[in-house]
Amino acid sequence: MAGPASDARTVHSLLEEAARAWPEQPALYEAAGSRQWKSITWRQYKTAVEEIAVGLRSIGVRAGEIVAIDSETRLEFYLADLGIMSCGAIAAALYTSYPYTEHVKTLAALEPPVVFVENPKVLAALESAAETPIRTRWVLLTGEADGALTLEQLRAIGREAMSADPGLPAAVLGSVEPGDPAILYLTSGATGDPKMGLVSHAAIVANVDMGPKVTPLGPGDCSIAFLPSAHITQRVAMEILPLRVGMAVYFSEGLARLPQELKSVRPTFLVAPPRVWERMYSNIRGEIRKRGPLAQRVFYVALGLGAEVARRRQEGRDVPAWMLRLLRSADRLVFQKIRERLGGRLRMAVSGAAPLGKDLADFYAAIGMPIHEGYGLTEGGIVALNPMDRVKSGSIGKPLPGIEMRLAADGELIFRGPTLFSGYYRAPEATAAILRDGWLHTGDIAEFDADGYVYITGRKKEVLVASNGKKIYPAAVEGLFKMEPLINQVLLVGDRQPYVAALLTLNLAVAEDLKGMDPWRGKPAAEVVAAGPVVEEVKRIVKRVNRQLAPFEQIRRYHVLDRDFSIEAGELTPTMKVRRARVVENHRKIVSDLFLGREGSDGLG
Repeated sequence: MAGPASDARTVHSLLEEAARAWPEQPALYEAAGSRQWKSITWRQYKTAVEEIAVGLRSIGVRAGEIVAIDSETRLEFYLADLGIMSCGAIAAALYTSYPYTEHVKTLAALEPPVVFVENPKVLAALESAAETPIRTRWVLLTGEADGALTLEQLRAIGREAMSADPGLPAAVLGSVEPGDPAILYLTSGATGDPKMGLVSHAAIVANVDMGPKVTPLGPGDCSIAFLPSAHITQRVAMEILPLRVGMAVYFSEGLARLPQELKSVRPTFLVAPPRVWERMYSNIRGEIRKRGPLAQRVFYVALGLGAEVARRRQEGRDVPAWMLRLLRSADRLVFQKIRERLGGRLRMAVSGAAPLGKDLADFYAAIGMPIHEGYGLTEGGIVALNPMDRVKSGSIGKPLPGIEMRLAADGELIFRGPTLFSGYYRAPEATAAILRDGWLHTGDIAEFDADGYVYITGRKKEVLVASNGKKIYPAAVEGLFKMEPLINQVLLVGDRQPYVAALLTLNLAVAEDLKGMDPWRGKPAAEVVAAGPVVEEVKRIVKRVNRQLAPFEQIRRYHVLDRDFSIEAGELTPTMKVRRARVVENHRKIVSDLFLGREGSDGLG
């Protein structure tokens, strides 16, 4: 469906267009028990959003005010979010994985006149975490509680106001201008304190208008949403892009149920962070290890064939007919069964929110499910994606239509285009530091190849400079561990030090499955990671990685922690990015001892 010019539309315009084009087609699905789903149509979606928009105006919300949402991703979130934007207010979603004390601090800073909360339990937790009463009006997306409106009550207020004044909806919806702010994103704060970025309707519409030019998505497609709604990838790709292309969205009930939901929904489009793709790969590797020698040989021969075909396609070379015939047999015997885990209908798999390892991308390309890695920032929207016809592993793809990218003198990736944010909330100096002369400075070090594909090689703030002046980009080294099922997380240290060291965390389930681990099954994590078979396997893995590195990049010493990095300890952002400085601070003595020779294992021995 072709749309009018981006600069003439708001986010609500997208919903109007969808309801006009596909009024009775299902738009959103929520679980109804026993693998059943209930849906609402695009017409019902539009009606609900407009009732909420008018309801918000009726209870005193003014254009330009911030309205917060504290909820997991669910159907009611979508209704509230678009209702807020449609009335001219600014939607601010909180990261639900943060402690409630952090939620309270954010609400105190924003002073929203209305806060949508998921259920009475969340409301009670917020009120309990606050030292003084939070001065706002609460709206519950589900359930009931004293002193709070329900979502249905808010909709009823909107309906009554519309009945009393038939011209009110047009007045409310028509008062919103494309240049008005629509969303206030709370950045995850991977490299510093979280900031809040304002994004206009025009920037959002311009971003999703790029979708039909680079994806095959349409009203016959469907996807399943499970990412945090506070994150730009979920908000743009899974909430607002479907308005533009008419794609139906199902809502997952949680990561534990996702594997079965994928088989039930059979999505044609799936967006997931690297951690999901890594877990799936680890599970496949674990299952193959349990098979007999013949089954293992068949799998690895098929994988080698698939990898060669994928490599030729990525390089733009012809694939011989005999090789394609063999691949069809391998696909039928091996790869098709793997793809059926995701429903068997997937047309486009996308990885975003964090870098995807090249080896991992190569694996999925080999099994006939190329992952289209993309790239985006809170401050700039989704701005790059691997094309449908030629994915290049290890690359974030090419700039989307209308986005201009180049490298600064120091190799930093900068870009400009219609998707740029308006600035940080009440932080003009921070805005000026990242947005200069119309160019957004990403903080990522990048390279372009001859075909215009972009490769991120590291973060400016994360570069380790060895005592001999050599530069090491941690992300490149850490990415080599992503193909190792035993390794959960890796963090390189060694800035201004004579060598590189690392902190590692392990997948305990994989560790307990190693040969010789029977005596340690069910033991505390500290005992499992120190068990002889685990120690030897980690040593082999580090040696294997070191063989792929230049001498100055190699890990000389390492320490295996007995717990993962966590959000609770401040070491991960809500999108699971590692806060490097906090990890080092939390493990300061271990890191110090790694360079004094008092701690850790020898990575070269």
